[in-house]
Amino acid sequence: MSTISLKLPDSLLLRLDQESRQRRMTKSALVRAALERELEQPETAVGASCYDLARDLAGSLKKLPKDLATNPKYMEGFGR
Repeated sequence: MSTISLKLPDSLLLRLDQESRQRRMTKSALVRAALERELEQPETAVGASCYDLARDLAGSLKKLPKDLATNPKYMEGFGR
């Protein structure tokens, strides 16, 4: 495994330190995991729809009307 160095703002370093203690893992392991997650994600470049960007949120709220997205009565008074 190779070694690199990087500069972090004090506030980010503090957050990294706190998170590594909370998760009981080294700062290096936490940074590696974050980099792997970031680099594995597909690029959200031009052409990505709103749904593509928020796909993981679809259906995450419970107890809402089943026709919320299609029934015009829910838009009455919107924007006033």
